[in-house]
Parts: sequence; structure tokens; C-alpha cells
Amino acid sequence: MQVAFHCGAHGTDLYRMVKTLMQNRDWLHSNGIEPLTPNRHRDAFNEALGALKGNASTPEMEQVLLDAILDTDNPRRIIFSTPGFLGKAERAISSEGLYAGAGAKMAALANLFPNSEVEFFLALKNPATLVPFVMSQEGSGTYEQVMGAIPPEQLRWAPAIRRILKSIPGCRLVLWCHEDTSLIWPEVVRRVATMPSDVPLKAGLQMLADILRPEGLDMVREEMGKQERLTIETRRSIFSAALQRHALPDQIEIEVNLPGWDQDLIDHISDLYDEDVAEIATMPGVEFITP
Repeated sequence: MQVAFHCGAHGTDLYRMVKTLMQNRDWLHSNGIEPLTPNRHRDAFNEALGALKGNASTPEMEQVLLDAILDTDNPRRIIFSTPGFLGKAERAISSEGLYAGAGAKMAALANLFPNSEVEFFLALKNPATLVPFVMSQEGSGTYEQVMGAIPPEQLRWAPAIRRILKSIPGCRLVLWCHEDTSLIWPEVVRRVATMPSDVPLKAGLQMLADILRPEGLDMVREEMGKQERLTIETRRSIFSAALQRHALPDQIEIEVNLPGWDQDLIDHISDLYDEDVAEIATMPGVEFITP
């Protein structure tokens, strides 16, 4: 059995993956794939993770867990999606950098299903927008409490991914940049769901619909309808043109108002993020989805 965990990161998904998978549930179920909403597995996972304390499930425990969460019999693939897998948003940042505890959390999730092929899916997010998102969450505390003494330019993704890879040897790790998601959303969903490219994807425009004016979405549908054979490259070109003309400014522009932050710092953090992404994309053990 294959088990896929879509883990966020924080501020990247807002349960769009769950909603899209549920829109395609008929095809998924008919092909032995069961997507599960967080409310189906949250309590069972919390109980099992607390009991195991990072250790691997026994075959008996694994079967009890599956019986508690599954609707179908003997699926070949199960999909879980929730940013809560990586803990509370404020714990994304610590004196050790970004997501210092992510590797241990992902390893514990893998140990729930030690007899399965476990895969992890994660969207990276520019720290220049991740930090403001963390600060916007209720209960995050003050900027000083969240950041401590760590300079914001030291919040790097490459060390975090290296720690994760070390923690989950043998598990598949698929990454992409949140900033690219509007262009690559259908590919991301298909990779998570193992849906072939010739299978119609319902709600494949959901990510675009969140950030486009209605006329932009109409433009996308009209241009896609003109194509005799819609390739990935053509679709991305259509998406890009629609975003340039019809994007909602309040959905793609983030106002950053944090102590000591100015445009120069934001640009510097973004440049370091680009360097990290280039390094991560070449790391052995990483599959990286790019536009």
C-alpha cells in the first residue's frame, strides 16, 4: 500500500488539496485511491502518535488504525493532507532555523505505516512571506517571542530539507514552491493523486479562481477551449497571461509590517530563498516540480 502525506507548509494550501481531491473522489475510489479529510484521521493519528512516541507501529496497531480511518476496503493508495502535520505555525521558526522539528514529525508519521510505501509532499514558501503569515496566526505571540535572536536572513530552507531527508530515508519527497502553485496546481494534484494526464481533473482551476477576477477565469476557460491538444506548456502560458492581466492585487501582494524589516531586507531574504530553491532542486532524494 502507498501512503501519501501532504504536509503544507503553513500558509500555502488552506485545504485546497483536500477540496480538490474530494472533487475527484469518484475516479480516485474507482482506481483504489482513498483521500481522507483531516477530521477522518485527526483523533486516530493523535492517539497513535502519542502512544508510539516516534516508534514504529506493530502490524496489529497498523491494522487497527486503518480500520478506524478508511471508508473503502484495501485501497492501494491513501492520501492525507493537512498543515497540522508539521505542528503549530509558530513552531515553524526556532533558534535552529526553519522547521527544525519537521523531520522528526514526518518520521513519526511514516512510522504509523511501516509496512507501506510512504511519500511526502511539501510546498516551500518564501520566508519573507512565511514569517508574516506565522505572525498573523492567533496565539503566535510577539515578533520577539517568535523570532527570538535569530536574524530573519538565517531562516533558510536548504538546511531544513537536508534534516528532513536524513529523518525519512527511503521515503519519497516531492517539493515545489508555493509561489509557483497557481501555474502548476494541476501537476501537483496529479502527482499527489497519481492521476494520469489524460484523465479529466475536476477543480483543476481552483487555485487560479482564488486569485483571479472573474473575467480572468473566463479568459482561461476560453483559451483552453480553443486548444485541440492542450499541453502542459500551453496551459501554463494561458495561466500566466491571465495572471498578468487579471490577478487580484490583494491576493498576490502581501504587505509586510514587521520590526526592522524594510524592502532591502525583504529582497535579500527573497534572493536567499531563490538560492535555496536552486540547491534543493538538485538534492538527491528530492523530486522538484517546477513551472
